[in-house]
Amino acid sequence: MAGLRIFVSSTCYDLSTIRGQLRVFIQSLGHEPIMSDFNDVLYDPRVHTHTSCVDEVAGVDVVVLLIGSRYGGKSVPEALLRIDFDALASESQSVEALKELENISVTQLEILKAIENGIPVFTFIDERVWNDHALYEKNKDKDILPDITFPSIDKAETASYIFEFINFLRHRTRGNSVHSFSKLQDIEDTLRAQWSALFQRLLSEQRARVNEARRIDLLSEQFEDLKTAILTSIGSSNEREVARGVVRFRRLNDFLRSLGLQDHNVVLRENIPWEELLHVAGIEQIVDSNELPFELSQDRNFGRHRTFLVKEDDTFYEMRFSRDMLNQIQMDWDAFVQIPTESRTVILDALGDMRMGPGLVRYSGESFDRFLHEQQYKVREKGTSSD
Repeated sequence: MAGLRIFVSSTCYDLSTIRGQLRVFIQSLGHEPIMSDFNDVLYDPRVHTHTSCVDEVAGVDVVVLLIGSRYGGKSVPEALLRIDFDALASESQSVEALKELENISVTQLEILKAIENGIPVFTFIDERVWNDHALYEKNKDKDILPDITFPSIDKAETASYIFEFINFLRHRTRGNSVHSFSKLQDIEDTLRAQWSALFQRLLSEQRARVNEARRIDLLSEQFEDLKTAILTSIGSSNEREVARGVVRFRRLNDFLRSLGLQDHNVVLRENIPWEELLHVAGIEQIVDSNELPFELSQDRNFGRHRTFLVKEDDTFYEMRFSRDMLNQIQMDWDAFVQIPTESRTVILDALGDMRMGPGLVRYSGESFDRFLHEQQYKVREKGTSSD
C-alpha cells in the first residue's frame, strides 16, 4: 500500500540542507516526499514551472512548510490564476498578505493552493525569523519600521511579505498552528507527535462511529418490534391510525410544545400550511448555521449543525440540528394535517400525557443579532489566545 504523498514547500537555496534531511525522515516513515529540487514535481512543458508546482500540490495528502530567511521568486500571472483568492479571504482573520497579488511568492502560492483544497499544512518557522516576526509585530504600525533591520531576513525589502504571510497562517480560522525550529530534530519530533496523535484520533472517531451505528441499529430494531406489538394488539382501523400517529408524531408534538403551540387551536384545524403555523408562532426567518459567517459555521465549539428560528421581535428559538431535521418535521406536519380532526385530538392528548425530554427547540429571549456578535467575538478571542 502506498504511503502518504507529502509535499515539502520552502525556498531551496537557504534551506537545502534541512530539506535533504527531511526527505530522508519522510522516507523512513514509509511516505513519499514530493520536492521540486529532487525532480518529484512534474514540470508540464505546456505551462510555467510555477504553475506546475501549484498543480502538484493539489494532488498531495499533506504539506510541510518551512519558512526561512528568503522570500523566493514572485509568482507569474499564469500561476496566480490557479488560486481562488476570494475564497481564501475568509480563511484567515489577517489577509494583508493577499492584498498585493504581485508580491506573492511561489512558495506562498503552493500553501494557498493547499489551503484552498483543504490539505493539512504543517508550518515550521526558523527560530530567528520567528523572533524577528515578534519584533515586526510590535513595530509595524510605527514610523520607525523602515529603519529596523531584521537580521534573519536575507533581503530587507521582503521582510513584510514574509511576516504578513506568517500572520495569515497564524490567524487562519482552522489549522492555524505554527512551530518554530532551530534544527531538524525539532521538526522531526513535532511531526512524529502530530501525525501519531492525528492517526490515534482518527481511529478513535472510527470506533465511536461504529459503536454509535450499532446502538442506532439496535434501538431501531427494538422500536420496530415495539411498534409492531402495539399495532397488532389494536382492533379497529381508527384505533390503529391513532396508535401509528402516537408513534410517528412524537417529534412533531415535541416541536409544537416547544413553540407553545401544543394546545393552540390552530393545530386542530385542517390543512393549515406549514408557513402559517410558523407565522402563528411569530417566526419570520429560519437561519441555518451554514449561512452564518464562516468563522462561526466552522467553529467546532459553536457547532456546525444548528438551526435558528428568528421571531419578529428578534428573539429566537435554537435547534441543535441541521436544517434537514426541520424539513423532516415539516413533512410530519404535512402528513399530520391530513388526519381527521378527531384523530389528531386523540393523538395530541395521548402524547401530552407522555413524559417528554427537554425538547428539540430551546427559546432564547435575547436578540439574535446580538447573540451572533457575541459568538463571533468569542471565536475571535479564542483564535487570538491560541496564538
